[in-house]
Parts: sequence; C-alpha cells; structure tokens
Amino acid sequence: MLKNLNKTRRHILIGAALASAGMGLAHAADPIKVGLIVPMSGPFASTGRQVDAAVKLFLQQNGATVAGREVQIILKDDGGVSPDVTKRIAQELVARDKVQVLAGFGLTPLAFAAAPVATQAKVPMIVMNAATSVIPQRSPYIVRTGFTLAQVTAPMAQWAAKNKIKSVVTFVSDYGPGIDAEKVFVKDFTKAGGKIVASLRAPLRNPDYSPFLARVKDAKPDALFVFVPSGEGAAVLKQFTDRGLAQAGIRLIATGDVLDDDLMPSIGPAALGVVSSHHYSAAHPSPENKAFVAAFTKANKGMRPNFHAVGAYDGMHLLYAALKKTNGDSAGPKLLEAMKGQSWNSVRGPVTIDPATRDIVQTVYIRKAEQGDGGVFNVEFDKVEKFKDPGVE
Repeated sequence: MLKNLNKTRRHILIGAALASAGMGLAHAADPIKVGLIVPMSGPFASTGRQVDAAVKLFLQQNGATVAGREVQIILKDDGGVSPDVTKRIAQELVARDKVQVLAGFGLTPLAFAAAPVATQAKVPMIVMNAATSVIPQRSPYIVRTGFTLAQVTAPMAQWAAKNKIKSVVTFVSDYGPGIDAEKVFVKDFTKAGGKIVASLRAPLRNPDYSPFLARVKDAKPDALFVFVPSGEGAAVLKQFTDRGLAQAGIRLIATGDVLDDDLMPSIGPAALGVVSSHHYSAAHPSPENKAFVAAFTKANKGMRPNFHAVGAYDGMHLLYAALKKTNGDSAGPKLLEAMKGQSWNSVRGPVTIDPATRDIVQTVYIRKAEQGDGGVFNVEFDKVEKFKDPGVE
C-alpha cells in the first residue's frame, strides 16, 4: 500500500511539473503588447501619422515576431493636448490590456503625465517624440529614442555665433521644450559673444504669431531663432515671409522642428535658405536612410518621413534588440536593463542609449533648406558627432 502511495505521489509531482512547464511555454509564447500613445487627431496629428507609419514599416521589414514572441501594437489616439487623457489611456493600457511596454508620446506634458504609470507598473516607456531634457528623470523606466531640444539647440547657437550673427531675438512656444531651447540658445550664444535683443514666447494652443513677428521686425536683430513644435512651422514661415522680415535683412535660424520634413512640401519656397539644426533630415545621404525614405514613401503614398518617424522606427529597433538580449523575457526591469547601452547604426547615423541617463547620444547636423529633386530639403553641411543632451541650467 505504501509503495502504491509513493508511486501515486510521484505521478502527481511529475504531472505538476509537466503542467508547470506547459504553463511556462504558454507564457513564453504570449504576445508582447506595446501600448502606442500618439496624437492621431488634433493639431499635432502629423506626429501620430508619422509614428504609426514608421512602426508599421518596421514590423513589415522585420516581422511581428522577435525572440519567439509575437509583438502586438495597440494604437491609441490621445489628441495631443490633454495630459489627463494621456494618463487615463496609459492606465487603461496597463491595467486592462496588460501591455508590457508603453511608447510614443507626442509632447512633453503628455510624457510627464504617463511617467508615474510606467513607474508604478514597472513598465518600460519608450519616449519616441517628446523632447524636454528632464523627461527621463520623471521615471526610472523611461528610455528616449527621439532627441532633446537642448541637444539640437546648442550646436545652432554655436554655429550662429561663428557665422557673423551678432544679435538675435529668440522666439519659442511656451512649454517645456521651448523653454529649454530658449535657455540653451541664450546661454551658448551669449557665451560666444552674441547679444540677445529679446526673448519671446507664444502660447502652445491656438497661437497667433503675427504680433510677435511684428515686435521682431521692430527690434531689427541680425537673426530670429525659432522653435515651435512639429506642425506649426508652416504658419511661422508664412507669417515671417508675409511680414517682410527677410526683406528687412533678418535671417531665420531654427531647430529642425520648424522645417519638419513632413511639412516641407506645403512650406515650399518660404523655407529656402533657412539654416537649422537637427538630428535627422530626409536628405541625409547614408545608404541606410536612402533605403528607409524610399520604403517609407512607397508605403505611405508619397509621404516624406520626418524626425518623429525616425524616433519611432528606432524605438522599435531598441525594443527588438532588448528582447533578443533577454531571450524574449519581457519583465519590465529586465527589459529596461537590456535597453541601456544599446548602440546601432540608425538611418539618422550612429546612436547610443546612454546607460546612465537612458537618453540618446547622436550626431546633430547643421542644415540649409535647398531646392532638390522632388521639392525643398534640409541639406546637411556641418555636424557635431556623439552629442549628448547638455541639459538645461
């Protein structure tokens, strides 16, 4: 009887072990869900369209499976202007949809809103777009694959001071990235001997740029430095031209957001001659970028990829590389650790995720808008390599 009892116990233990192993295999085969939160409607819808298109292209080119796990994208439109909406969507994605990764985030206030959700759930949050320097400090689970405004502004300020621009009015959108751009430009330009005539800030919502540009014209600086978020550049350039600032001898210099590749066809000749600084141009001459632009344009009815598309494309690359490193383990802390220190040759050039800051290190290019085959493009003519976010003091 004791012998039979021991035999039965052995069968139970073996059965339990097999069941456990089966459950483990089933778990390993579960899809990895990525909650992609971007503005697909509202004033910043162009950002969402670019991100969505880039993610789809990456999956088309690399497959929807990595390290034995299917990757499922759950796309959510947050409208781009309400932090409360973004936070609610992030909470629902984590609690209801059980996503293992959050991604996207068009503007800084929206990334700020989602940060506590990522921290509490221990879910990696890939910030593909929002560009204020302090964003990764809001959660230990944030990793950025886009850029920071400080990172692309400092080279512009240094270039201006070296190229016979002695006085500047700064003009930025009045929120995190704009304030970063203003502070960094003022600091670096004055340090190099330049003079700031005035610093102007326009409201983020429903801005009317004309009164600000009238003040710029009256101030008569050598140049106007501009930052506005992606989608607003066309309006600034149109009003800059209509108000005759160029004819008055005022140069326009800017961060690349103003000369967004997605909007360059609609901006047209008004962009010609404008010098800007940024980490990506659709005209970047590398073989990798030429292939990327051709594939993106073909898949999206002629739409030109912009820096938001590249932030998303590289965000997916980072996720896939991290999952390969963890052998498909999507546990938040492990996946986050695997993202730190990743380096690869992006379509924008070489990039690295700084393991200490979880921010991106990359080349920043100085470009000039020139007429080319198929329209006006930002043509790179100078660069600063391996440039980290300098931060904002």
